[in-house]
Amino acid sequence: MKRAEKLTVIEDLANKFTTYDCFYVVDAMGLTVAQVNKFRKSCAEQKLLYQVAKNTFIQKALERSGKGETHAPFFSKVLSGFSGILFVSEKASTPARMLKDFWVAERLHRPLLKGASIYGDLFIGPAHLEALRNLKSKVELLGDIVALLQSPMANVMAALQSGERRLMGVVETLSKASL
Repeated sequence: MKRAEKLTVIEDLANKFTTYDCFYVVDAMGLTVAQVNKFRKSCAEQKLLYQVAKNTFIQKALERSGKGETHAPFFSKVLSGFSGILFVSEKASTPARMLKDFWVAERLHRPLLKGASIYGDLFIGPAHLEALRNLKSKVELLGDIVALLQSPMANVMAALQSGERRLMGVVETLSKASL
């Protein structure tokens, strides 16, 4: 590969690292061609971008994207051997779920999760796969927060709408409590 081609690959990866806040690094070594094709098809169905790259290209691309300093532990522990990257734009748990489903379908434990970066937080090693599978999306978390904030207001509204007698009882109780 010529220098210009290498720089193009590194720039492309750097742009993806800048664009995507979540990515997984996996090791698909040992899969047959048919299994790799099924894996790529699964990625496409889940709207994941899968790219295989040299470890040095990945390191240089992360440095160019500005994530090099924060991902230093990631470099030393993860980027060795065969590395493929799964980029995800919407739900950070999608690649973890897809990996687990692929394992079940193919009856093997490949591709192996090497590590993941989820909104800047690092998860190193396959032991984190279950935790990554259970991550909620930003939309789900915001929904949970809104529900928690609406709960007290909903209780007040229910008390006010429950009838005049009950409302009068609440007003009387409040007036006695303030005296």
